[in-house]
Amino acid sequence: MTKKANKTDRLLALIRNGRRMTLRQQLQLTAYLSVPSIIAQFSSIAMQYVDASMVGHLGANASASIGLVSTTTWLFWGVCAAVATGFSVQVAHLIGAGDFVRARQVLRQSLTATLLFSFLLATAGMSISGALPRWLGGDPVIRHDASLYFLIFSLFLPALQMNFLAGGMLRCSGNMRIPSLLNVQMCLLDVVFNFFLIFPTRRVEILDFSFTVPGAGLGVEGAALGTVLAELITAGLMLRYLWYRSPALKLAGESGRFRPETKTLRKATRIGLPMGLEHIAICSAQIMTTVIVAPLGVFAIAANSFAIIAESLCYMPGYGIADAATTLVGQSLGAGRKRLVRRFANITVLSGMTIMGTMGAVMYAAAPQIIGAMTPVGEIRSLGVMALRIEAFAEPMFAAAIVAYGVFVGVGNTIVPSLMNLISIWGVRLMLAALLAPTMGLKGVWLAMCVELCFRGTIFLVRLWRGKWIDHSKNTISHEI
Repeated sequence: MTKKANKTDRLLALIRNGRRMTLRQQLQLTAYLSVPSIIAQFSSIAMQYVDASMVGHLGANASASIGLVSTTTWLFWGVCAAVATGFSVQVAHLIGAGDFVRARQVLRQSLTATLLFSFLLATAGMSISGALPRWLGGDPVIRHDASLYFLIFSLFLPALQMNFLAGGMLRCSGNMRIPSLLNVQMCLLDVVFNFFLIFPTRRVEILDFSFTVPGAGLGVEGAALGTVLAELITAGLMLRYLWYRSPALKLAGESGRFRPETKTLRKATRIGLPMGLEHIAICSAQIMTTVIVAPLGVFAIAANSFAIIAESLCYMPGYGIADAATTLVGQSLGAGRKRLVRRFANITVLSGMTIMGTMGAVMYAAAPQIIGAMTPVGEIRSLGVMALRIEAFAEPMFAAAIVAYGVFVGVGNTIVPSLMNLISIWGVRLMLAALLAPTMGLKGVWLAMCVELCFRGTIFLVRLWRGKWIDHSKNTISHEI
């Protein structure tokens, strides 16, 4: 692993130093950055999968209570991620230009700014946690657990924000390995915490041995606590590495101001605000989808939630490659290498489409086993399998949209891609879902999603291959460095 990390550093140095890179070296660097990031993404979604699977064994109501607020938790996640990206992309550009001192200055300021923002967001989340399940049209029997789950999630948002920021900074510096390892560890911690917090004290028999396993028996509350405790520990370790050991961004032993500068905040806003607004619009659309699904019943809510989590296993490689694309394109642009920007854009998008297309085929074949692992309820299984098999056909084009978006973020061009996502989801997905759900039920909702993802992938590919975003990015970077 260390040998591979050293090779990654050497290849990234070729970008910064203006040295020629062969196609093989470009492919190697893409793979070296993508694989750890894909592992990190897998661990993130595996944590949700574990939560859903463990809670699923408590019954349909427990599953539905988490599923009801899941889209709102994604909304808050997305906003935290957008705020962190507004700073980390600046750092990628500065590292690409070889200005490590200024990169660390931006890092210091980002710690203060994002921490303050996350406290405000946590306050907002806690204040709406009581009414949220009712606003979403949830059945009264699941509202209490749904409210409690969201309250605990909101309380620990500062830890989630620090995790996003520290991980994003390390990735933009070219270090995909540490965030990946720590995210895998977070997943394992989540399993351990859930094991003791969700279920009550019980007797367990393995082969001829019988023993008592202690448990808090907190149910849905235990699932929320297990997740946030795992996030808290991981955020602490991620920040510690960034502070003391990161070769490019280590702050220990160096003095500097943590007060955000206006120009840093302005750049972060220009990059992060469109992403944040886009996440709000997209997740608002997902919440609207929940509102469309909720009248279909508890089984439909739970199946929809399980299918979304299961599908995440399929598209997480796309997000991992998108992270790599942001780093590669951002550093290439910072180094002023326009041709290399285009090469890395094409390599990462085609890689994402190939991998997610393969994952889609696997998801179609293994849908009964994937959903079956999360719930023993037959009605939920049947609906979940149907949803996954529809969605499998959209995966290659979904990959195109995800990775191309990562490319555009890498050059700091986020306004137009955000609008494209917004128009696609609100104008195509929601309209179709609202039309089809009354007559086709949950199948209509997922058909609408499949059609929309294919449309979105197409418009992102058209924008990518027309190439005008590179000309726009030249103006952007000239103002930043």
